[in-house]
Amino acid sequence: MTAGDLSGRRLYLCTPDRVDLAAFLTACIAGGVDVVQLRDKELDARPLIARARLACAVCHEHGVPFVVNDRPDLALEVGADGVHVGQDDAPVSLARRILGPEAIVGLSTHGEADLAAAAGEDVSYISAGPVEATPTKPGREGTGTAYVSLASARSSVPVFVTGGVTPERIPALAAAGVRHFVVVRYLTQAPDAQHAARELRGAIDRALNSDPPAA
Repeated sequence: MTAGDLSGRRLYLCTPDRVDLAAFLTACIAGGVDVVQLRDKELDARPLIARARLACAVCHEHGVPFVVNDRPDLALEVGADGVHVGQDDAPVSLARRILGPEAIVGLSTHGEADLAAAAGEDVSYISAGPVEATPTKPGREGTGTAYVSLASARSSVPVFVTGGVTPERIPALAAAGVRHFVVVRYLTQAPDAQHAARELRGAIDRALNSDPPAA
């Protein structure tokens, strides 16, 4: 599986910077995370570049794609595999011009209008949700499962679902057609990130009847 091929990747970690970033990412990847995004709204460009370089190195050491949130220019600078942009961020077309045709370019969607617009964009994947309202997206209401089910059925690229992803919620999401999952707080707030990642990945593998990751 190449870095840019996300069709077989199931568990996507979105994390802010943290003091133990390298150890945290290593633990999450060991537990089954197979895509990582660094999303930090507080750091200025230069410190963000330094932390993104560190995260990129850890991910590449373990064969996991690494993307930067919002900033295709910083993704290019640190050698990331790509960028994730929201509806109000740099347009997909600009990200693609900066990063090239082989890069990962992800786009957030929150409803049918966003989904329809994304169909005309050169994206590698879309995110859909949040299924439930979440503190990581203040002020945005949850979409419920209806939209993520629709997006998963209609999209020609992988759909990574956000908002309230826990082991307990995964069977219902899988039954709604979800095949790719984004997690933030379940891992970033876990006292044992590797164990928590294994719980998530185990629930995904059971729900999708796929083989678990190697130990």
